[in-house]
Amino acid sequence: MTAPQVPLYIVKAVSRYPEPVRVRLLEIRKIIFATAAEADGVGALTETLKWGEPAYLTEASQSGTTIRLGATRSNAAECAVLFNCKTTLVETFRSHFAATFAFEGNRALVLPVTGPLALEPLMLCLRAALTYHLLKNTAFLP
Repeated sequence: MTAPQVPLYIVKAVSRYPEPVRVRLLEIRKIIFATAAEADGVGALTETLKWGEPAYLTEASQSGTTIRLGATRSNAAECAVLFNCKTTLVETFRSHFAATFAFEGNRALVLPVTGPLALEPLMLCLRAALTYHLLKNTAFLP
């Protein structure tokens, strides 16, 4: 599945970031939709804004927790994939991918603005968030 056309409100939300960040966030958006399409039980995503940032919800299936896209608090030139801080997601990602990703607190996976993404680990993290409520009592990462 390909990602739907980018809605105007998402375009406006990411337009406040420098161009390299904007390009990377829209790339991650496509990966979120592709991951959701491949993950059992996720279904259609709701794309909206939360706190002025693009947010992806499993509203129809209630399978997961919200994923937001933005920048880190400390540097608007860094891409962040943000997760609910009341989950164990970032803690789990850190334990599995400390050598692959940078993290900010208990809510953000920090990604490079340029260069290749660690696609497989990123998709595992996104799948874990999209299926969090389905799998929260099981090990959702290898």
